[in-house]
Amino acid sequence: MSHQPYQSTGSAVGGPPHAPLPPSGPGWAPSGASQPPPGPGWAPHGPYAGVGEPANTTPRRTLRRVVLTGVAVTLFALCGLFMAILVAESTGATAALLGVLTGSIALGIVVPVLLWVDRLEAEPARIMWFAFLWGALVSTAGALILNEVGMAFFAGLELDPLFTGAVLVAPLVEEALKCLGVLVIFLVARREFNGLVDGIVYAGMVAVGFAFVENIIYLGGAYSELGTPGLLGIFVMRVLVSPFAHPMFTVAFGIALGLITHRRQWRFAFVPVLGYVVAVFLHFLWNFAAVSTMDGFLVAYVLVQVPLFIGFVLLLVLSRRSETRMLRTHLTGYGLNGWFTPAEVAMLVSPRERRRARAWAKGVGGSRAEAAMEAFQDEASELAIARQHLERGDSDPVWQLRERALLQTVQARRVTFAPPRPMQAYAAQPRIVPVPHKL
Repeated sequence: MSHQPYQSTGSAVGGPPHAPLPPSGPGWAPSGASQPPPGPGWAPHGPYAGVGEPANTTPRRTLRRVVLTGVAVTLFALCGLFMAILVAESTGATAALLGVLTGSIALGIVVPVLLWVDRLEAEPARIMWFAFLWGALVSTAGALILNEVGMAFFAGLELDPLFTGAVLVAPLVEEALKCLGVLVIFLVARREFNGLVDGIVYAGMVAVGFAFVENIIYLGGAYSELGTPGLLGIFVMRVLVSPFAHPMFTVAFGIALGLITHRRQWRFAFVPVLGYVVAVFLHFLWNFAAVSTMDGFLVAYVLVQVPLFIGFVLLLVLSRRSETRMLRTHLTGYGLNGWFTPAEVAMLVSPRERRRARAWAKGVGGSRAEAAMEAFQDEASELAIARQHLERGDSDPVWQLRERALLQTVQARRVTFAPPRPMQAYAAQPRIVPVPHKL
C-alpha cells in the first residue's frame, strides 16, 4: 500500500470546461492554493531531484551512461564514415550533394508531422536524434551489406537477384534493422517510451533517417546515370509521391511496442513480433508494386497505398486525441485536489493555449518567465504520464518518486511566471488523499 497524491474518479474524466486563456493579463494564473504542501516527505530528495529526472550520481550509473554514449557515438561515426565513402564513390560529389538537397525536402514534409503528433508530450531531443541517426547510419549501412549478401544468395539459386532482393530480402532486412533501433530505445530509455504516440514518433524518426539516406543514394545515382531527368523522376516518385512510405512500415512495430509499454512481460513478446511481420508485409507490397509494370504500380498505389496513407493519418490523429484525453483525465484529478486550477488544465491540454500561455508569460516576465512556463507545461505532461504508469500498476518505484518530484517542480516553475500575492499565503493547501495502490 502506498499513498498517492490524488485518486482519479469517474467525474474527473471529462475535466473542466475549456475556458479561453486570455492573450495577456493574469486572469488564468494559478492561485496560492496550488502551492505544494509543507513537510520533508514531499521534497524532491533521494534518487530524484531537480525536474524529476534520475539524479545519476552513483558511479555505476555514471559509468553506464558514459559507456552507452561512447558506444553510440562510435557506432554512428563508423557507419557514417562507411556511408559517406560509399555514396561519394558510387555517385560522385556533385550527385551526392544534389541528392542531399532534394532528399531533404522529404524531411521537411514528414518530420513536422511527427513533431505535430508529439506536441503535448515532446520526447527528449537526444532520443529523437538517436532514432534519426540510427535509421540514417546504422540501418542503411547494415541494409546495404545484408542486401548484397541476400542478392548473392539468390543469384546462386539462379533466381533473378534484383527482383528477389527488392521483394524478399529488402523488406526483411531493412525492417529488422529499423525495428532494432526502436527496440533499443524501448529497452534502454524505457521511461521515455510511454505509449502509442511515443512508439509512432520514435519509429517514424528511425524510418525518416533511413529514407533520407536511401533517397540520397537513389537520387544521386539517378543523376549520375541519367542526368537531371533521372533526378526529377526519382524525386517525384520517392520524395513527393511516397515520403511517408518508410514511416508507415516501421510505425507498425512502434505501435506494437506502444501497446505493451505497461505490460513488459515475456508473455506479450508476440505483440512486437506481429508488429514486425506487419511492417515487413507492408514493405513487401510497396516494393512488389515498385518493380512491377507502371500500370501495376498505379493500381497498387491507388488501391493499397492511398488507403494505407489515409489510415496512417487517422491513426496519428486518434493517437494524439487519446494522449490529450489521458492528460486531461490525470491533470484534472490533480486539479480537483488543488495542484492545478481549471484554467491551467484547459491550457495544458491544448497546444494552441500552450502557445498563448508562453506568449503571456513572456509579456509579463520576459524570457525567463517564458522558459519557466514552457518547463511548467512539459513537466505537467510528464506528471500525467507518471500517474498513468501508477494507475496501470507499473511496479517500478521510479514513477512514484518522479510524481512527487514533479509535483514540487511544477509549483516552483509557477512562482517564476506567476508569483503569489501576499494574501495568497493564507490560501488553502492542496489536499493529499491517501489511496491504496496495488503493485
